[in-house]
Amino acid sequence: MNLQKTLNSSIKSIWIILKLVIPIYILAEILFYYNTLSYVSFLVEPFTSILGLPKEAALSIISGMFLNLYAAVAFAAPLDMSPQQWTVLAVFLGICHSLVVESVIMKKIGLSNTYSYLLRFIAGLIVAYLTTFIPANYFMSNINIEAFEEKSYDSLISLLQISAYNAFILSLKIIALITALIFIMDFIKTRDFIQKSGKNISKSFSILVGVFLGITYGAGILIEEAKGTSLSKKDIFFIGTFLMICHAIIEDTLLFVIFGADFTIIIAIRTVAAIIISYAMLYFFDKKYSKTTKQSI
Repeated sequence: MNLQKTLNSSIKSIWIILKLVIPIYILAEILFYYNTLSYVSFLVEPFTSILGLPKEAALSIISGMFLNLYAAVAFAAPLDMSPQQWTVLAVFLGICHSLVVESVIMKKIGLSNTYSYLLRFIAGLIVAYLTTFIPANYFMSNINIEAFEEKSYDSLISLLQISAYNAFILSLKIIALITALIFIMDFIKTRDFIQKSGKNISKSFSILVGVFLGITYGAGILIEEAKGTSLSKKDIFFIGTFLMICHAIIEDTLLFVIFGADFTIIIAIRTVAAIIISYAMLYFFDKKYSKTTKQSI
């Protein structure tokens, strides 16, 4: 493993996180202070109600869907949510986040943007909704209760000082997590068995890579593989569908676990959902493919 390259990658990620999380966290506090979110929350309020989330979580959902999970966490961090609510939010955004960027990647392996958007939004909503039916006492958390005490500020200056400190602490937690993951992922990528498998990757290996290293790296391998003949269109469709529901499952989950989400429940639900949904969609794919073949004959 090239330590210098890994360190440079880590520093770049840290800088991006600092530029993103700190201003968004402070902005979120200001929006809450002036009750500004009440004017925009109606856009996704029906979904927050369905998922049992506070309406103020609207901005977290919007930013997570169209930006990334770091933005979503920064907006959700000031909210007083229970472990169950954090878990529900993690399940939804774990499936339905960074839609624009990741749909472009999936497009390169042959899955349409329309399919990607609809699959991830509908699946995220359904799976997260089902999560709300799990009894509250099933959710385990090592959450710091002090972080969720009701906040009161004497003035805007006081708000800025306290939120800047909290944003800095939040950034340190995320930086520590991401730095560790970058070193682990780079170590994995340099292993001989992964490099040797690059030209002859199997369906199982493709899924494994995407699940643990993320949709970008997993799809990056698939993009090259899709150009060859090692994987059929059916295989690519199945893998792509699976990864859109269940990818970067450790990194994505840990971001929410910091605030009290249940790690085990998130992992179990996203994995089971990915298996069920992938095979269900594969059934319709087979029917469509079979019908197309008959028509061509």
